[in-house]
Amino acid sequence: MAKHLTIKNIEALVALIDVWEGKLTWEALCEEGAKLIGSRPTRQTLNAHEQIKNAYLGYKARTKSGYISSRRPASLSIAEQRIRRLEGENNRLKEDNDRLLERFIRWQYNAYKFGMSKEKLEALLPKVDRDSSEKLRS
Repeated sequence: MAKHLTIKNIEALVALIDVWEGKLTWEALCEEGAKLIGSRPTRQTLNAHEQIKNAYLGYKARTKSGYISSRRPASLSIAEQRIRRLEGENNRLKEDNDRLLERFIRWQYNAYKFGMSKEKLEALLPKVDRDSSEKLRS
């Protein structure tokens, strides 16, 4: 049975995609991912996690747009790798932010459509009384 991915595993795999060089395939990602997380995930497992899937599709879109890595001496190569990782992470976070904004606008419209007031939407969450079960037992 396939191993479930932890949050750390997901973050590690997304970071791997951010610094990936060359052609990216699900199979290659599974192979390299096995080195990071200790067991080989399946393509279906990776595709089931939205963060990994979005990072994968984002990488594919970037490479399709013509991004080309250049060869540098060792000292610049490390800097280039860090910049590439940060750019990949930045692009992925921008895409995530766009999806969240789209969701917020949809929620805002639906709240308006069903007559929810701004006051109801901004109401504070109820306070959680964690000791309430202790009081009942006594």
